[in-house]
Amino acid sequence: MACIQVITVFLFALALAKIYPSTCQVVQGKVSCVDCTHNYDLSDIKVSVRCDGVKKLALATTENDGSFKVDLPLDHTKPSSSVNNCLAKLLGGPVQLYVSRENQVSQIIKGKDQNSYTISTSLSFRTSCPLTTKCKGGKQVGSSKTVDLPLPPEWGLAPSSYYVPFFPIIGIP
Repeated sequence: MACIQVITVFLFALALAKIYPSTCQVVQGKVSCVDCTHNYDLSDIKVSVRCDGVKKLALATTENDGSFKVDLPLDHTKPSSSVNNCLAKLLGGPVQLYVSRENQVSQIIKGKDQNSYTISTSLSFRTSCPLTTKCKGGKQVGSSKTVDLPLPPEWGLAPSSYYVPFFPIIGIP
């Protein structure tokens, strides 16, 4: 009797596996650095994957070699949801990245395997501003340096940068 129950549970699990097949579609890609050394650590760089008509955004983080892997954000409730209009975009990393517009976004295309997809063009970046362009992030907007007046240490006061920029507002009746 117990053997029949085990077989029934096994057939039920097998039927559920056939009803809900794995429809997970994976995007695999790689980012590259143009001006980095050979052993540069490409980890923790963020790449987003977005498809037209889908509200969800998939976010991937790269490994040491710059490779990333993320599930494709498709809306399975809509029959018209396809991979034709999906893009991968290089977002940023732990340090300032300089990316040209051509190398920041890539179209998602069908890969070699059945549920595998890849990027059509390489996502590449630089770690320094190219000499031929003006980088907006390279200019310093303002200095955060405060005035530091030399005070004798015998006075026992805090550095003057703590209280010199402070201008109290005194109300005069």
